[in-house]
Amino acid sequence: MTAEPLPSIPDPVTLDLGYSFCPNDTFIFYALSHGKAPSPLPVSELLEDVQTLNDWAVQARLPMTKISYRAYFSVMKDYVALRSGGALGRGVGPLVVAREQLGDLNGKTVISPGALTTAELLLRIVYPQVNIVRARYDEVMPAVTRGELNGQRVDAGLIIHESRFTYPAHGLVKLLDLGAWWEGETGLPLPLGAILVRRGLPAAAQWALNEAVRASLEYAWANPQEPKSYIRQHALEMSDEVMQAHIDLYVNSFSADVGDEGERAVQELYRRAVAAGAVEESGLPLFVEPA
Repeated sequence: MTAEPLPSIPDPVTLDLGYSFCPNDTFIFYALSHGKAPSPLPVSELLEDVQTLNDWAVQARLPMTKISYRAYFSVMKDYVALRSGGALGRGVGPLVVAREQLGDLNGKTVISPGALTTAELLLRIVYPQVNIVRARYDEVMPAVTRGELNGQRVDAGLIIHESRFTYPAHGLVKLLDLGAWWEGETGLPLPLGAILVRRGLPAAAQWALNEAVRASLEYAWANPQEPKSYIRQHALEMSDEVMQAHIDLYVNSFSADVGDEGERAVQELYRRAVAAGAVEESGLPLFVEPA
């Protein structure tokens, strides 16, 4: 079925789509950004680190964007999450790492990859008195290895994305797996990132974009070798093995559709974010629905 054009997006008739350099995003969006999957509009991709995308969403800058679930909870008045394209799962959580084993992290200084990341929300729930400083996600491990960030002593770092595969090479040890903590607490998969579209778009347009993202992922699954050069182009200094491990871990059935279990997980994370005072409660629906 051919999707109808999006009536509320003016000329030029391309859709700005923001997503990260990470292999799971470039794998999922390869077909959509290269005209290989059916879409209501041609897509113009904008690749940035997750914290920049989070900040842009606060400004409502893009019509469609990848974002941390924690950040999504702060921009729900402007955006709604697609059911496809996100990152949820088990064994996918952020890690706290350090140069050596530490005890209670309350009162310690930990580097976070961003105030609006799901990782920082989880850390603050587990250790309410932790001291946090922030750096871009790929700067966290080098700073922990040095023991300082901009002249300030740091004790540990909160790592996300491919860093969970590479931290031993930096001489670091794992203190806490926040994903394992979440799963033990809730029995649910951990919501990490979502794909958002502007809430003001017509419902038919929102759902057409959801189906376009799903089609893009299905194309990549059916043609796994084709996106590799595009993924490699944006994968920083990641080895091929780490790149594939990243895709295998973060791209799963929840990426095709969040499903009932994934939706419960997002609702629980939202409930805890509200209870922690991180966001205000909203009565808006979390996900797009079929038009």
